[in-house]
Amino acid sequence: MDNNSYWKKNLWILLFGTFLTGIAFSEVIPFQPLYISELGNFSKSELALWSGVVYASSFVVVIFTSAMWGRFADRHGRKRMVLQTSFGSAVTLFLMAFCTNVWELLILKCLQGFFDGVIPNSIALVATSTPREKTGYALSWLSTGYTSGFLVGPIFGGFLVHILNIRVSFMVTGLLLFSFFLLTYFFVEEHFAPDPSKLKAKKESFIKIVKGFPNTRFVVWILVISVALQIMNNSINPLITLYVKELMGNSGNISVVSGLVAAMPGIGMVLVSPWFGRFGDKYGTNKVLTLGFIMAILFIFPQGFAPTVLFFGVFRFLTGVSNAAIFPSVQTLLAKGTPAESTGMAFSLNQGAQAVGICIGSLMGSIISSIWDYDVVFYVSALVVLITFIVVKWKVPELRNGYKLE
Repeated sequence: MDNNSYWKKNLWILLFGTFLTGIAFSEVIPFQPLYISELGNFSKSELALWSGVVYASSFVVVIFTSAMWGRFADRHGRKRMVLQTSFGSAVTLFLMAFCTNVWELLILKCLQGFFDGVIPNSIALVATSTPREKTGYALSWLSTGYTSGFLVGPIFGGFLVHILNIRVSFMVTGLLLFSFFLLTYFFVEEHFAPDPSKLKAKKESFIKIVKGFPNTRFVVWILVISVALQIMNNSINPLITLYVKELMGNSGNISVVSGLVAAMPGIGMVLVSPWFGRFGDKYGTNKVLTLGFIMAILFIFPQGFAPTVLFFGVFRFLTGVSNAAIFPSVQTLLAKGTPAESTGMAFSLNQGAQAVGICIGSLMGSIISSIWDYDVVFYVSALVVLITFIVVKWKVPELRNGYKLE
């Protein structure tokens, strides 16, 4: 069957699935400390420590398992990988409702990280089943799906907790992810013929895997960009509520305002991401990436000297606009710069790089803010983006405007 006859159906089903996955992985963030407090008698410092450990555990596991899942996808097909990870995530989330102590929750969070392959394999499946001239458009829409899920997740989770309770929210989310598993099983198409040599191939090290790509240097630089972008976002995200509290003079409805400000980047990204995708397909993804880097630097730096919460919120929205240019561009370049038989591995390695950036960014933001103040975190984040932009423009010809990556 010709790609044109089924790629759109795949796109919309996987868009829905990645949206649900975004919800599932983000809805617990606002009330995770509350759930942990129900699982034992913890002091304030113990609760903070356990909250941090439980939050980081899934990302630590992703760092070590992403290459394994990518190898599996390239050997056995991306649809099979989406099915396995969506089913595993659904069961894991459902079981979180029945935790009796924090150790059980920690183990299940690690399992959640183990099955965290829905999004990269959905991206790889769309990238390999979509006509090449529509790749940017499709991946931009898919990016909108999981970004929207991460945006809606805390709101959705808070609503469920308010009308039901924390445990029921885990059950509902698990059932939603299981519905995505069923939709993928019955309706998503992939015409995949495994390479016999890959089925017999032995497990390889990370370095050997990366060296196996036709353009190793390009893939490595894409992974470096992914790490830098996650450092930029995750050095800031954990501090938003505290920064908003400071801007509001420790008075007013801080939780509501913080939630709205935290949602601004996601809203900005959802509104403009498809437009950037079409622009990239027509004029070049490199140009969109360059524009995204410049906007990120210009929009992050002023947040450090925000005079009011409104000013801060506007620039958080603009940061989402810059993310809409950068993140889908990175994915599109990765899809175009790697052969189809290695796309699953490429996107899984990218997911691992993002997990590394999340861990580094969260730690960096906490250390910087504890030594100096919140404003310095924004200045350092802008500096990280600036240095990354200069280095990749200097070192990577594929990321320069006018270079044709086909």
